[in-house]
Amino acid sequence: MAKDFSNQKVVDGYDDHIRKLIPGYELIHQNVHAILKQYLSENAHIVVVGCGTGYELQYLSETFPQWKFTAIDPSLNMIEKAKSLCNQHNAQHKIEFIHADSQILKQYPAKFDAALSILVSHFVDFQSKAQFFSDIAQSLKNQGILLSYDLMKIHDQNEINILKNLVQEIGLTVQQSENMAQRLVDDFYLISSEELQELFNKSGFSSAQSFMQVLNYYGWIAKK
Repeated sequence: MAKDFSNQKVVDGYDDHIRKLIPGYELIHQNVHAILKQYLSENAHIVVVGCGTGYELQYLSETFPQWKFTAIDPSLNMIEKAKSLCNQHNAQHKIEFIHADSQILKQYPAKFDAALSILVSHFVDFQSKAQFFSDIAQSLKNQGILLSYDLMKIHDQNEINILKNLVQEIGLTVQQSENMAQRLVDDFYLISSEELQELFNKSGFSSAQSFMQVLNYYGWIAKK
């Protein structure tokens, strides 16, 4: 059964569960921080596509106080959770929250210096992935960058078992890891790295390369 990110119980438990579910979760964000620090100017404007509970928004707005953010998410409960977190850290004045999916970005042509899509596109169905990345690309300024991090295609049972072993090491129970494996069938639309690079090219990005890999999870930087 697919996980419902509009369910308040799911949203409330997200931040604790995600750290047991995603290997190297903190390292992902350390990489994001380092890359954005290198590429962006002091007055950058970043769009977070699928802002979730606001973790990226909170730590980036604190670290880079001059940056502005636009945060979108199709789950209203996620948006409200992110707003609450950012309000606690007095960051709300520099963040625009929008309850919407990526199609709203058509209203923001060439607006942003960078886009973040962390653990999002693997939930986008196959037919919609090209439009998802095109929406992001057209919202970026020339030379803008997209940072994405997602699960890539799993080729055999060995890869699934290895992933289950790893998440058990970082905090999931055996049953939870079994549930995770089933969710790969129910919830995820996984493509290969080669297919993703092709999507980047077709969607308006001039180049793309991987900046991080943990098993079948890959981080990508795509430049417009």
